[in-house]
Amino acid sequence: LYIIKTHIMKSILTSFIFLLIISCASPKKNRDLVVINQPAEFETQEAIWLIWPATNHKESESVEKVTLSIIEALIDDIDIVVTCKNKELLNKASETLKNRFGEQKRLKLLEIPSFEIWTRDMGPIFVETNQKTFAIADFNFNSWGYADTLDVDTKTEEMYDVRVAKHFKLPVISSSMISEGGNREVNGKGTLITSEAVEKGRNPNMSKLQMEAEYKRLLGTKKVIWLKQGLVEDDHTFLGPITTADGTKAYTVVTTNGHVDEFVRFVNDSTILLAQIDSKELDDPIAFENNKRIEENYEILSKATDHDGQPFTIIRMPLPGTIYNTLNPGDYVYEYIKTLDYGNGIKFPDGESVKVMAALSYLNFIITNKVIIGQRCWREGMPLELKSKDEKAAQILQSVFPNRKVIMIDALAVNLGGGGIHCISMQQPALSNN
Repeated sequence: LYIIKTHIMKSILTSFIFLLIISCASPKKNRDLVVINQPAEFETQEAIWLIWPATNHKESESVEKVTLSIIEALIDDIDIVVTCKNKELLNKASETLKNRFGEQKRLKLLEIPSFEIWTRDMGPIFVETNQKTFAIADFNFNSWGYADTLDVDTKTEEMYDVRVAKHFKLPVISSSMISEGGNREVNGKGTLITSEAVEKGRNPNMSKLQMEAEYKRLLGTKKVIWLKQGLVEDDHTFLGPITTADGTKAYTVVTTNGHVDEFVRFVNDSTILLAQIDSKELDDPIAFENNKRIEENYEILSKATDHDGQPFTIIRMPLPGTIYNTLNPGDYVYEYIKTLDYGNGIKFPDGESVKVMAALSYLNFIITNKVIIGQRCWREGMPLELKSKDEKAAQILQSVFPNRKVIMIDALAVNLGGGGIHCISMQQPALSNN
């Protein structure tokens, strides 16, 4: 997911400057502030946040094109805040957007430093407080487990939400606990779903009870449902290549090790969408393993209740199956994954093309006030069965969001970076009247 530059020195001066920025950006009087709730994504929104891409994950696949598709789908629905890492990119984005959409009051551009586009994970988490205002919940960040929290680039990403808070003059409620937005699903009434493999992996020295206390403090969570593992396609890249159905090896693409937004989503406060593997596909070793993991999670969810003791309705959503692609020397993601320490004697074939698995799931959709944006997979020349799966996924999304328009877009350029369109967006909720 994240391309981390090599730094020879991590200077004490850099750390000092970072802490100084934090102290200046953060409000000084937070003592009486209590978080009461994190609104759910399906509730009313003020805006959606995106980061303008500075590069492509693969040379022939345009992330900018995907970003424009998202904006086009939402331009008549909601305000869109697009952040750019520097003035040069902001000017480029502004020109591109004006050429495409003309003058649009709904489009707002801001300059906020960042290296990658994964707004869901380091972007602003707006939470409601006992003072009937918003605050920003600020978890710690270690580049999805690929770097240290003290890495200079990682610090820049970690500061993204703090800079948003400063822009709005909002208080910041911070934690040393590492957690990304893509691994937390909330129902807006105090229940949170998360993946144990990810959260424990990020915080090996914290117990579940300690993490739950932080969810409560930062998000107003009343109950946590702990699922086990995510999809194989989302396993950490440094774990090494995975054997595919034809016996060849394929790498994941700087993935998160199992974010929940790839396989389970709240669509209202009592209904959950959960991935499902077609039994006809179980001869595929990746599908077989995914089925094992998902059904274990299904057993947990089927016995789970919300904080009021009420069970959930669970609706199953197909997965597209593993979508393979090729990365070549010079591709942005290729140049990073070749630097990883794979262990177990695994040696990356530097200089050769490699087979990779796209991080692609029908569960990784965007919810806004009037529009649902889903991901479609089929392209000309691919099996028609995949096209049928795309259509089935769109039908399910329409059935669970009957009052919203469903738009399916090709997001492969994003998927080859280790996530989906939900991962590159973050909603800004409207403040409730409660």
